[in-house]
Amino acid sequence: MKQLNFGQISVLAALGLFGWALCGAIMFIGMSITSIETTLVVHAIGAPIIFSTISWFYFKKLRYTSPLQTSVAFVLIVMFMDLFLVALVINRSLEMFQSLLGTWIPFVLIFLSTYLMGLAMEAQAKRPRVAQ
Repeated sequence: MKQLNFGQISVLAALGLFGWALCGAIMFIGMSITSIETTLVVHAIGAPIIFSTISWFYFKKLRYTSPLQTSVAFVLIVMFMDLFLVALVINRSLEMFQSLLGTWIPFVLIFLSTYLMGLAMEAQAKRPRVAQ
C-alpha cells in the first residue's frame, strides 16, 4: 500500500463528503415533499448511483487508492458523518441506525457500488487500446 500525501487524502475525503452531502440532499428534499418511506427508498436507490458516479470520476482521473481502500474510505466517511453530525447533533438520537433501509442498506450499497466501479475501471485500464 502506497503512502498518500495530505492532498490526496484531502481529495479522497472531499469526494466522500460530497457523496454524503448529495445523499443528505436526497433525504432533506424527500422528507419535505413526500413520506419518510418513499424518501428512504429513493435514498437507497440514489446512494449507490451517487457513489458509483463519484467513483467513476475518481478511478478515471485520480486512482490514489485501490477499489477496496476507496470503498472502505467512502463508507467510513458516510458512517462517521451520519453518526456524529446527523444522529448525535441533528437528530440527538441513534434511532436512525435501527433502520435497515435508512442506514445499513445504503452503507452496503455505497461500499459495493464504489468497489465494483473501481474493479470495472481497473479492468478497463488494463485492456489494450485498439487503434482506429
